[in-house]
Amino acid sequence: MFTGIITDVGTITELEQQGDLRARIQTSYDTSGIDMGASIASDGVCLTVVALGPDWYDVQISAETVSKTNLDTWVVGKPVNLERALKVGDELGGHIVSGHVDGVAEVVALREEGDSTRVTLRAPATLARFIAPKGSVALNGTSLTVNEVEGCDFGINFIPHTKEVTTWGDVKLGDRVNLEIDTLARYVARLQESL
Repeated sequence: MFTGIITDVGTITELEQQGDLRARIQTSYDTSGIDMGASIASDGVCLTVVALGPDWYDVQISAETVSKTNLDTWVVGKPVNLERALKVGDELGGHIVSGHVDGVAEVVALREEGDSTRVTLRAPATLARFIAPKGSVALNGTSLTVNEVEGCDFGINFIPHTKEVTTWGDVKLGDRVNLEIDTLARYVARLQESL
């Protein structure tokens, strides 16, 4: 489990297609405190650490994960949002995030509003019904509040701090973004279907 509060921006330094995709991610985390098999959310995708070095870790990514996320856009040199898994007693600053991406949204509009950047994204129709104004979503692992929803489109505001400490400072039109809907919204919708 995660909170959607990004604690590092790593860099993809190696990619190798074996049976699965293997990626090396450079990080400022103290890797001596990371266990083999640990879960780290990388651009919002919960991935398992399979090797460690002094300032990097490797993950192995199945074809299923690649097909359901934007990890097919990963290239060497790409920055990625990182978050270590929650420990008992950690502050829950964002919202509960599983790291199980539901689908990919697309950035369809950008505009500056004061010091913030307003971004409009288009969600897949199957997921749009779970997104509500003032609800939570995780986008590339970042916990965010939804401003407005119109059909499959929804708006997010990025304040300067978020743009500085995540990859969101480089957002552009057409970007494909990992989308995890709020777990509570999923269960409420399921409950309504059964009534």
